[in-house]
Amino acid sequence: METDPVIVSRRVPLWAVTVGVAATIWIIDQVTKLIAVATLEGQPSIEVIGSVLKLTFVRNPGAAFSLGSGYTIIFSLLALVVVGVIIYTAPTLGSLGWAIALGGILGGSLGNLTDRLLREPGFLRGHVVDFLQLPNWPIFNVADMAVVGSAILMVILTLRGVPLRVEKP
Repeated sequence: METDPVIVSRRVPLWAVTVGVAATIWIIDQVTKLIAVATLEGQPSIEVIGSVLKLTFVRNPGAAFSLGSGYTIIFSLLALVVVGVIIYTAPTLGSLGWAIALGGILGGSLGNLTDRLLREPGFLRGHVVDFLQLPNWPIFNVADMAVVGSAILMVILTLRGVPLRVEKP
């Protein structure tokens, strides 16, 4: 008896993988930001791997690469939309790859959204804590790494023709 590999029952539903990945990323992001605030704020950069990786504390009011610093509220609202779309999509995911990718986007979005909601200067206007610095690259955080890595995975899945959703009979 043949079974469709996309519809084979699983011990762990794909939406749970998405939630698990998102929660893991969110926790790591928030813990590393708490450590950065406690140890790096007001301090000079610390070289971790020579000049290849430095810990440099900044509060970023904008989006990636500090773009749009005057639009913090808009970025906060867009992040809320992204979170809503992923939560809506998660129950119908068709592959483990998409579950991981959307979990990464969700966790990263929630990580930076948490900063925008709870950090100074206020609700929906909070500045995101960034602290990782590579040469010739903007300072970033764990949430940013998750979003970029997940976006790359989404491109790969799309190019390979892996369906986002499974069609229910």
